[in-house]
Amino acid sequence: MIEAQNLSRRYGDFTAVNDVSFAVGEGEILGLLGPNGAGKTTTIRMITGFLPPTEGRVSIGGTDLFEAPVKARRQIGYLPENVALYGEMRVGEYLSYRAGLEGLKRAEAKRACESALERCLLSDVRNQVIGTLSKGYRQRVGLATAILHDPEVLILDEPTVGLDPKQIIAIRELIRDLGRERTLILSTHILSEVELLCNRVLIIDKGRIVAEGTPASLRQSSRGASEIRVAFLAEGGVSPAGPAPTEITEAAEITEALGALPGVTAVVPGTEAGEFRLTASVDADPRAEIFRLAVAKGWTLVELAQTKASLEDVFVRLTTSRPAEAAETIESDTDEAGEAAEPAEEEAS
Repeated sequence: MIEAQNLSRRYGDFTAVNDVSFAVGEGEILGLLGPNGAGKTTTIRMITGFLPPTEGRVSIGGTDLFEAPVKARRQIGYLPENVALYGEMRVGEYLSYRAGLEGLKRAEAKRACESALERCLLSDVRNQVIGTLSKGYRQRVGLATAILHDPEVLILDEPTVGLDPKQIIAIRELIRDLGRERTLILSTHILSEVELLCNRVLIIDKGRIVAEGTPASLRQSSRGASEIRVAFLAEGGVSPAGPAPTEITEAAEITEALGALPGVTAVVPGTEAGEFRLTASVDADPRAEIFRLAVAKGWTLVELAQTKASLEDVFVRLTTSRPAEAAETIESDTDEAGEAAEPAEEEAS
């Protein structure tokens, strides 16, 4: 449905996006992740037609975005992070105005506005002046505007920013529902949102794609030592099963015994009595050996859990800049911040 081929965008000697290619299928929700200044906003602006690439092509539903921009952009609904709205208009009035700009006829526009008001939880403020709305409500007005013309492609940039927890849950449900009907690209800094909503993830850093896959496959491919939490019932404690356990020996003896197990590379006592944190090599899973050790020593095991790599771990590992790269990141961040105002001016004109 969306195909980006070798997209690049340069500003003089600085390259904001460098040879980015990806495709998003029909009915797929793609998460676009990256630190500030990574090139996400520039990429989104190129695939929505707001910014021409220095190199590369974009097609929407088989239509080249730059050869037939009007036809291609009719298939796109776009919610920018900073929504441009007419603050002096009322919500319902503004949606009717935007429906007219989208070419909807009167009856069709009325139905579309009612549906958007209901789906985006705006019915209770339909007669309120936009300038008096909170940021969360303004964000929802922007989302209602994006879905008015029932586009086949939705591109949402930080759609839940500024919303309270209840509103976030409602908007996530709406995004999940919309993703069943159309192709959707979601750019967000909330990694839990990506894991909940997205079928596939692209991680961009310094203008390049550094990882691509499902949230599960990215977690599984993460390299590095795993951590295991172990807790034994401390001396004097009472076992939930009833009888009192054998007294546990000194922490130093336990640390030594755990450290001698195959695959264990480090053992650190925890903050609580009887608690330990183990680091194991990538290919090792010493949990069975820990259980056997506890049985042999007569220690009551009350916790044994392996900490798996999260999407946040993967993201941080792939996008943490080295000190020498700090200037490049700052320059990229400034570039994207400067561009953010342009689409707002274009929309409001």
